[in-house]
Amino acid sequence: MRTDLAASYGEERLPRYTSYPTAPHFSPVIGADTYARWLSELPAGGSASLYLHVPFCREMCWYCGCHTQIVRRDGLIAAYQRTLRSEIAQVAETIGRRIKVEHIHFGGGTPTIMAPDAFAELMAAMRHSFFVLPSAEIAVEIDPRTLTSEMVEAMRLSGVNRASLGVQSFDPVVQRAINRVQSFEQTASVVDSLQRAGIKGVNFDLIYGLPHQTVASCLDTVRRSLELGPDRFSVFGYAHVPAFKKHQRMIDERHLPDGLARHDQACAIADALKQAGYVQIGLDHFARPDDAMAVAFEDRTLRRNFQGYTTDRGEVLIGFGASAIGHLPQGYVQNEVQIGAYAQSIANGHLATKKGYGLTDDDRLRADIIERIMCEFSADLGDICARHGAEPEAMLQSAARLKPLISDGVVKLDGDRLAVASDSRFLVRSVAAAFDAHLDPGKQLHSRAV
Repeated sequence: MRTDLAASYGEERLPRYTSYPTAPHFSPVIGADTYARWLSELPAGGSASLYLHVPFCREMCWYCGCHTQIVRRDGLIAAYQRTLRSEIAQVAETIGRRIKVEHIHFGGGTPTIMAPDAFAELMAAMRHSFFVLPSAEIAVEIDPRTLTSEMVEAMRLSGVNRASLGVQSFDPVVQRAINRVQSFEQTASVVDSLQRAGIKGVNFDLIYGLPHQTVASCLDTVRRSLELGPDRFSVFGYAHVPAFKKHQRMIDERHLPDGLARHDQACAIADALKQAGYVQIGLDHFARPDDAMAVAFEDRTLRRNFQGYTTDRGEVLIGFGASAIGHLPQGYVQNEVQIGAYAQSIANGHLATKKGYGLTDDDRLRADIIERIMCEFSADLGDICARHGAEPEAMLQSAARLKPLISDGVVKLDGDRLAVASDSRFLVRSVAAAFDAHLDPGKQLHSRAV
């Protein structure tokens, strides 16, 4: 990887492109009535994926960029779970039939903060309202510091088959600086409990660019993680946006690594995981060669959604919970972010949609191009444009940001086929951004490109 490019492009703030257009462009013009109509128009015989957001944690990790809040009283969590069940029933009634579900993902926050019986009831409610296929992937994000044996058993009985564990770093200095002290032994115990319960799919989330982090500490975290044998890793660069996430002000910016140091950390982690036999998938995922995600990457069927890279090929993602985002063929919708406003909408018998975005033909074209670049580091513009009734020459002419990337050797063009150079793949977001007609470089809404 080229450090000169990291210096040139690394400080720019760019989306991670888990959607296009990205969430800052959602508008209140799309509300509950529009969402209800979109749900009623879903094609017969189709399938969907479900995302459930649980916005509670026991304590705040200072690096966190998620919609979550600290809660001490379990009654608030129980009330929220009941609201989720009501929303599930409302959405299913609006659709008007029991559609197939191939993927379920619990995110947060800390989804396993719910009582075990409440989690089981929530899964039962989804199975009642939707036809959850026997082969469905059911994934749960887990904080190893708070997971109980009772919750592991509830997950097992509910059919959970994948767990995503927040690790971030095993360096105790880094852990104290981000207010997330989590021992290796705690993590190892949780992995053992999950596997004994038959939950074999295990992901680890790691972060680079944290305060006090070094290449050496990153490599030590990778070495210790490999001892526990997860089949997937997600490796993210820390996005420091204290203007939007006020708790991030607790992090001393003097101890944050600069762009080149972040670049070195990302490279070191990637090299170590590849040497251990993992396949690098897109920008920030790694998987064992026989894992379904690695197979999808090889087969060019990999997709990208709000959970990152995915094997989910569906066009419908239904979000439940405060701040949850959904994606339907017609566009995007997002629920009320504030928990009280979300709960009040559902209690009043209304969908909790706060804002969204209706896709245009040009958005769909650019979304396809950006997704292929993010998933494959390449895009056949001729083929993609032909499917959308567009001309690749016009698309290239509109991508003014592409010219310096070509001049710097980041991008290669062979006719209508675009490819990111192998030593420049860490800049894939910069290449995708060249096709983003909505991007406003002046707004500091996103994380660094490197």
